[in-house]
Amino acid sequence: MKNYLDFEKEIKALEEEVDSLKSPFGSEGISEVDTNKIKNTQQEINLKLEEVYSNLNSWQKTQVARHEDRPKANYYIKKIFSQFTLLSGDRYFGDDKSVIAGFGLIENKSVLIIGQEKGEDLNSRIERNFGMMRPEGYRKCIRLMKLADRFQIPVISFIDTPGAYPGLGAEQRGQASAIANSIECCMSLTVPNISIIIGEGGSGGAIALASSNKVIMLENSIYSVISPEGCASILWRDPSKALQAAEAMKLTAKDLLRLKIIDEIIPEPLGGAHRDPETIAADIKHSIIKNLKNFENYSKDEIYDHRKSKFLQIGRDQGFSKSSNISDRGLSYKYTTIDKLKSHINKNKYVYGGFALVLLASLIAILS
Repeated sequence: MKNYLDFEKEIKALEEEVDSLKSPFGSEGISEVDTNKIKNTQQEINLKLEEVYSNLNSWQKTQVARHEDRPKANYYIKKIFSQFTLLSGDRYFGDDKSVIAGFGLIENKSVLIIGQEKGEDLNSRIERNFGMMRPEGYRKCIRLMKLADRFQIPVISFIDTPGAYPGLGAEQRGQASAIANSIECCMSLTVPNISIIIGEGGSGGAIALASSNKVIMLENSIYSVISPEGCASILWRDPSKALQAAEAMKLTAKDLLRLKIIDEIIPEPLGGAHRDPETIAADIKHSIIKNLKNFENYSKDEIYDHRKSKFLQIGRDQGFSKSSNISDRGLSYKYTTIDKLKSHINKNKYVYGGFALVLLASLIAILS
């Protein structure tokens, strides 16, 4: 049974009409199927899908990102990778079912695969805790990322979570430090890591695994520090203002690419990824292979510096570059000539102001 969103009512009516037309059993018994009408109605559905999905606002994209039928991490892992070997446990407390992790092959190349999994039905969603990871989940990922780094195996992450689990038990077991350690581990890797946001990228629960060389988003996915409802509750104490919050938060793929928070957008099939999972899986696989090839000739230090520079550049026009001082192994801010000139004038504005007044007084004296 298909699930429809609020803004898909017309599409739902048309698809139900197509289903009834395809059935040979009419009100008067067996009847002939009208193929021409089916074809015309299908064309109408495609036009309506194109019209609706080309004009989605931020809140509607949030709804699409949370769609029940949207392909989950487990689906992509099965479709994209071969010989996947599931690994479990953090070696401290237990295993977290909300994250799938293990090693597999993509075009005969070994990779570590990490996928935040929400579940397909009610029972699996409860088992997977709706994709909200606990501290043991992050510690499991840290353990495996360090193992992958030791053997120079790239890391691929599928991000799909409303956020880290905020329960009492999780906080008692060190949720905050687990997230912080996971971010630190991602940033310190000397192998390329690629993160694909396939649905929701919520808060620290997402950034803990998305601190990567390449952050890629599906067209209708979202990536934000908080949910729109949570933002509206804090700012206006009114969760119904989620649309206003979503627009202000700039959480869509296009907004984030413009802000250089992410590196690439993968277009989705007409009507969203849930309408053609096979195609979107093939597109994601192509993107992963392409990005892994880009890092083939990078050394360990270059991979590390690439990731560090990428995050330091966020919010800055020119970003950071390697220091020319050999003894300084860090990254320094790269100023343009215009920036240097502006900074110099601003620091010495009173001196230049005094010169301007003297020059003006001299000109007045000469002219008089």
